[in-house]
Amino acid sequence: MTDQVLTFIENGVGRIRLNRPKAIHALTPEMCGAINEALLGWADDPAVVAVMIDHVASPDGDPKLSRGFCAGGDIALIANSAKADCVEAEAFFHVEYRMNHLLFVYEKPIVAFIDGIVMGGGVGLSLPARFRVATERTNFAMPETGIGLFPDVGGGWFLPRLPGRVGAWLAATGSRIDGADCTAIGIATHYMASDKLDAVKARIIADPAGIGEILGENAETPPPSKLAAARADIDRLFASDKAEEIVAALEADGGEWATKQLSVLATKSPQTIKVALRQLVEGAAKTDFADNMAMEYGLACAVIRRPDFVEGVRAVIFDKDNAPRWNPASLEKVSDATIGAIFAPLPLEKQWSPLPRLTGTQD
Repeated sequence: MTDQVLTFIENGVGRIRLNRPKAIHALTPEMCGAINEALLGWADDPAVVAVMIDHVASPDGDPKLSRGFCAGGDIALIANSAKADCVEAEAFFHVEYRMNHLLFVYEKPIVAFIDGIVMGGGVGLSLPARFRVATERTNFAMPETGIGLFPDVGGGWFLPRLPGRVGAWLAATGSRIDGADCTAIGIATHYMASDKLDAVKARIIADPAGIGEILGENAETPPPSKLAAARADIDRLFASDKAEEIVAALEADGGEWATKQLSVLATKSPQTIKVALRQLVEGAAKTDFADNMAMEYGLACAVIRRPDFVEGVRAVIFDKDNAPRWNPASLEKVSDATIGAIFAPLPLEKQWSPLPRLTGTQD
């Protein structure tokens, strides 16, 4: 068991508390494995009525160490593995995606408190939960195209099921939205002030069977959603599933908002913008979350072997020069054949599979 995530039972509530504050609780393979082990153990335990996922605040009260729920996955580990044989990276994706799937099919109610930064792996940890509580501090994004990756951990399932073309916009641009926005588009099921969370958690622990009613009683009306004002532009200008057509629509519009989106897209990996848009089309057509995760595992194995991922992580995470040299360098140079190869199914012996169905064993 790792101390990077705390798992314990408190009066009928299975607690999952992320505990890597210096890394904004970014997920490691060990954390995902520990979460899987806890969830499997609680699934048939009559003493566990509900599950609560949150993060541990900084032990010394340092606000810089209390910035968020979960900033993603351990990108440095994945990138270093991608430079070598990719074995560690693939193992990470495999166990993380099993966690995403287990959360999605879990029969007991799960509440995730997405207070602060929730990005990448944090999205995959929280969106499968039945209840998702946002606050005024929530800062949500799927920023993967900025490092040559794609919105994985279930993004192919969740993003195309958001209203209109919001999912395509979030996936391509990596834009950040706040708690009011998350509530407006259904990413969050409830909104409340962050200073109420401790009291609400205490009430749930006292009465885990009443989790839905407790959240409903304490939910607040969020401020007006800033995203709502852009919805018409998003739906109109990001209407296409083809990246070049989105860019053409933005250029033809020429307005302030459209121009800003063009400048954002220009910083992203052209290859993974195209991967993300196709991922959402494919994910929207799937009827089983496991099938989506199997697709995303294949994409992950392919994308980390392409030059953009290692280069994107170098530019954004390691060197921090924010000047990635994408290859190919433009949307027009990313061929259909390249995207087709990335989406090609893995050999049978390499394909992803869910955890054995809540049997308490892992293969």
